[in-house]
Amino acid sequence: MDNFIVSARKYRPQLFNTVVGQSHITNTLKQAIKNGKIAQAYLFCGPRGVGKTTCARIFAKTINCTNLTSDGEACGQCESCLSFDSGASLNVYELDAASNNSVEDIRNLVDQVRFAPQLGDYKVYVIDEVHMLSNAAFNAFLKTLEEPPKHAKFILATTEKHKIIPTILSRCQVFSFNRIKTEDITEQLEYIAKTEHITYEPEALHVISQKADGGLRDACSIFDQMVTFTGNHLTYKAVVENLHVLDYDYYFKLTDAALNNRMGEIMVTFDEILKQGFDGHNFIIGFGEHLRNLLVSKDAYTIQLLEVSDQLKQRFGQQAQQCEVPFLLNALNLISKCDVNYKSAKNQRLQVEMTLLQINNLTAALHNAEKKKMNS
Repeated sequence: MDNFIVSARKYRPQLFNTVVGQSHITNTLKQAIKNGKIAQAYLFCGPRGVGKTTCARIFAKTINCTNLTSDGEACGQCESCLSFDSGASLNVYELDAASNNSVEDIRNLVDQVRFAPQLGDYKVYVIDEVHMLSNAAFNAFLKTLEEPPKHAKFILATTEKHKIIPTILSRCQVFSFNRIKTEDITEQLEYIAKTEHITYEPEALHVISQKADGGLRDACSIFDQMVTFTGNHLTYKAVVENLHVLDYDYYFKLTDAALNNRMGEIMVTFDEILKQGFDGHNFIIGFGEHLRNLLVSKDAYTIQLLEVSDQLKQRFGQQAQQCEVPFLLNALNLISKCDVNYKSAKNQRLQVEMTLLQINNLTAALHNAEKKKMNS
């Protein structure tokens, strides 16, 4: 039986061009390598799972490639590239500062820095979660970081840039990695699914992408989990159930009921949501996002701000046409107040129900106000 390799590892980018959602960084690094302007130290900062360590490894591979392509990528054919791809390269040294954060660990690294690479021009030292180093370890590292041998390059990676001491920051070129856009993650998941011969509903991949919150590694992990659960066919319904995500249909249903002043339907629908085990606070936040999406859908210019599938954009557009802007603004204001007061409320269910009923009455209040204007 073949050993299973998780998608995050199996489809880890091997070239700058294949890194997802960080072109502002990969283009800069490629230009630096092509023009021979490689700094002695870099700091890669950003959320987890967005490509910091991946870019560090690609950088190490590329600067040691003996036959760079015209656009500054590693050739993948030279002796250095082949040894790197097979995991036999000695030009990359990775240190996890979360578990190796003492002065002694840094001294061992500094001792290794003196030795020149056997193959290629550079040795790259990647220190992950560098903010976990102790102050003494930082101080032991300063001199080497500022004046390393010509063959040594340092890449420091962290999720918490504010914890890095200024003396370290001043010695590095700082690159800030972005959270990856939902559509970019979805596109990558589509590629993985097609390569692995997995059929899918586009909505299912969108839900996974949104759940990952900008991290491609998290998205790949959730994707693998869902494939294990559903087999080789990912459906929206199965993904929503397994991830315990509230179906969009509930929000559309509640909004439609509020627009038509169907108070009983609102109460019963909310009760159904609670019986499925969903938290009232998370529900009200999700309903706020739904109303915000409707507000965004009112204008063709702002509809691009929606991070949903094309099919769902159409649904938002259709329901948005039924909603007046004052209704949406007032409803969002009520939800904002409920969000603030939820934790301090003694009867949290009643807090949410009162908010929903007030939203239900908005339409009637707006119509009454219009009638008064017409009669006056």
